Amino acid sequence: MDSAENSLLKIYASTTDRIGFDLLYEHVVVAAKRQGIAGVTVYRGIMGFGMSSMHIEQSRFWELTEKLPVVIEIIDKTETLESFYLFIKDELEKVPKGCLVTMHPIDIRLQKTGISKK
Repeated sequence: MDSAENSLLKIYASTTDRIGFDLLYEHVVVAAKRQGIAGVTVYRGIMGFGMSSMHIEQSRFWELTEKLPVVIEIIDKTETLESFYLFIKDELEKVPKGCLVTMHPIDIRLQKTGISKK
């Protein structure tokens, strides 16, 4: 497949970031599903910081609520991701703590759909 045809949209944020009353990462995943995006995965980091961080955030087993880095990876056709980004751009720009959004062309080597259990 042509690498310019497919892309990976990545959103770097925090587990505590919100859009309205929803967690940012949950909001993005639900929006992507509704828009028919091919796939989304959310990763929670164990340690990290961003440009607006006062200190390094890290996972501690004794803390009940943790502010940790989160990465949302969204894969689809480049054109579809451009459209999806424009759809969520205004909401992301309003996130008080900020976030980082990148997009990278990718080369998909295998895309195999599984059999759903009913």
